[in-house]
Amino acid sequence: MSPWMRRLHKWVGLLLAIQFVLWMSSGVVMSLLDAKKVQGREYRIKPQAAPEWPRNVLAPDAVLAASAGKVMAITSGWLLDRPVYRLQGDKRSWLVDASDGRSVSIDGALARTIASASYSGSGKAGTPRLLNYTLETRAHKEPVWRVDFNDEDETAVYVSSVSGNVLEHRNNTWRLFDFFWMLHIMDYSERTDFNNLLLVSSAIGGLWMALTGVWLLFASVRLAEFVPTRLRQRRSVNLLGSGGQVARSVDAAKGDTVFRALARSGLQLPSNCGGGQSCGLCEVRCVDKVPEPTAADRALLSPAKLEAGYRLACGLPVTRSLDIDVGDTLALATEYAATVTSVRAVTPFLREVTVRPQVPLGCRPGAYVQVHVPAYAHDASHIEVPDHHRDDWNNVGVLGRLANDAPLRRSYSVAVPTECSDGQIVFLVRFMPGERPGRGSSYMYTLKPGDTVSFSGPFGDFALKPGAREKVFIGGGAGMAPLRAMIHELLAKGASEPIHFWYGARSIRDAPYLDEMHAFADKHSNFHWHLVFSEEAGQPPHRSGLVHEAVRNELLHTHSDIGTLEFYVCGPPAMLSATRAMLRDLAVDESKVAFDDFKI
Repeated sequence: MSPWMRRLHKWVGLLLAIQFVLWMSSGVVMSLLDAKKVQGREYRIKPQAAPEWPRNVLAPDAVLAASAGKVMAITSGWLLDRPVYRLQGDKRSWLVDASDGRSVSIDGALARTIASASYSGSGKAGTPRLLNYTLETRAHKEPVWRVDFNDEDETAVYVSSVSGNVLEHRNNTWRLFDFFWMLHIMDYSERTDFNNLLLVSSAIGGLWMALTGVWLLFASVRLAEFVPTRLRQRRSVNLLGSGGQVARSVDAAKGDTVFRALARSGLQLPSNCGGGQSCGLCEVRCVDKVPEPTAADRALLSPAKLEAGYRLACGLPVTRSLDIDVGDTLALATEYAATVTSVRAVTPFLREVTVRPQVPLGCRPGAYVQVHVPAYAHDASHIEVPDHHRDDWNNVGVLGRLANDAPLRRSYSVAVPTECSDGQIVFLVRFMPGERPGRGSSYMYTLKPGDTVSFSGPFGDFALKPGAREKVFIGGGAGMAPLRAMIHELLAKGASEPIHFWYGARSIRDAPYLDEMHAFADKHSNFHWHLVFSEEAGQPPHRSGLVHEAVRNELLHTHSDIGTLEFYVCGPPAMLSATRAMLRDLAVDESKVAFDDFKI
């Protein structure tokens, strides 16, 4: 399945969904409105049968003979109780009195009389207004007289300034109908064109959505999935240990994905998307006969990993017995319990959660664990907000309902080496209040000391590289967690190489662990701490702007040889993408760049 096609399908679907809602809602509203009012018949007097044509009027031939202009057609009719002839030329039409042949002009007073004669409501006629054009009589091109009546529906009667005919009765019900009619046919100018570009484009977009939806369905669902598992041929997925030997063999049905086969056996690979080929966490390494990468593999895995045989387990079909390396097999099968020992707000929307595993567990810097989030339903009062942060929460928006319907897993990086935290695991959790807060972060923010949490892991390959190269750490948001853990380890072990830490935040209130970073810089001459604000003017030594641009302008452009540097990057998706693009533009070797994007 192509990730870019899924994204395009999603956004086109969103746009069409908005129009679909407009189509449905406008159709419902129009169907509920009173048709008699919409058609203007409620107060319109039905025309009476024309009286017998009088004998003492001019003959048509006499009218034609007396006409100065060229007449193409002549018809007889009545203007109230007055017999008239209507003459049509090649460019205009006009009225003459059938009794004496004199021209008849439809002035305001006469238009008001004609309008009142066609109206049966209780309203009083207002002052007539001559209009050259109005949407309410868009089907008639000649100038019209508008006569308003002060009834409850604000009826307006339109009289032709040329023929004296009553053209339309319009009211508020019709105007409401006309507004929704405009939304329905997507003609926002004349409200009459069914073939306008917007409507045609939406129709084509709907067809495209249907076709791509079918394509995505077949790309997502394999034919084997429609065959009961017990009727499919059996295959095996062999999990290799660190020595290359089979550590465990998992029975699988042909056509399953590796992700699903392992899950059935109780081995849950890391995943934030539940096997939907969008998070990229469930990577495994194929040891023998590596299949061609899928579009999702190419989008979510680096070229180096693809070359090494890594594939996403959720898109890797079991068509034959497979030998795969999933790292620490034991970590997949083991669930740990831990007790919450402290919860501390380090910024308004970053919270440090510390847990003590019931079994001692080592987590190297850069690793993450998957917290098992249960189903829950809480109100907003379960989140304790310090008084000095309350204004920040109130300014962002109303806190929505905290709920999770089904158990899921969320990944959180370790923020301090366990050796530096007395064996405890420290997480840094980001949360944004609003109508739909994250299900994982909502759970983490409601934890209190003494609560028990479950997790699996550790996982991940984001780690410090061996050697003593000069190191550049670039982070933002909760990306502080793994970078902080790495810096803790380097400084604790006496690293002597230059270490640069550039951290981007919106403002100083959003920057965590400031005192700790300043203390590191004061104590270790090789550690250089730089803070960059994107939405606040930075006071020296802090900077303003985007963190990747600050790194480029103040470090990389002045460095004698950026090829000697190692880069460790972690933070929000936009920051991570911009930083990696900047490093590529500077021709930094990808092998010198380690990153963790939390796969979100």
